[in-house]
Amino acid sequence: MILKNLLSEKRAAILERWFEMVLDSYPADTSSFLKQQKNQFANPVGAAISQGINGIFEELLSGKDSDTISAFLDNIIRVRAVQDFTPSQAVAFIFHLKKVIREELEKEISENQLSDELFAIEARIDKMAMLSVDIYVTCREKIYDIKANELRNMTFRLLQRANLICELSEPEQALIGSKNLNVKRKEVTK
Repeated sequence: MILKNLLSEKRAAILERWFEMVLDSYPADTSSFLKQQKNQFANPVGAAISQGINGIFEELLSGKDSDTISAFLDNIIRVRAVQDFTPSQAVAFIFHLKKVIREELEKEISENQLSDELFAIEARIDKMAMLSVDIYVTCREKIYDIKANELRNMTFRLLQRANLICELSEPEQALIGSKNLNVKRKEVTK
């Protein structure tokens, strides 16, 4: 595949432009910090994005459908899921790769008639985007579960402090359970 060779040759330029586009999706002050701070401990978000896009690009070039691409996507999307991004904004970085590839290789694609190869690469990028949506939804569900559990625990602790909770004996618990069960049976039979 000629396109894969061209992508390998222009790897550094493509990754640099893609990284810039991802960081530009952040607010201006955050974006400038992420671009300037190179230390992975002072800038774990920038490091996660950089490592993630490098891994994604390598997997794209390999042409294999592997589970490792999911791990690279997960590292980036997990960060974006807890930030103030809409779902479309959180996964849009995948589509930026298409734009970067087209712009970096525009001349070579038209000269060598590589549109079929480009479509194949772009189809793989589309699959990555769909996988990204799944990862994003899973992350957001986990966040909502954590929030709901924390709210339930906080409410329980407040009720305990106010002495509004009493312990039930096993027979009382069984009685309440059987009443609830009977109510549910009646609702189902109606």
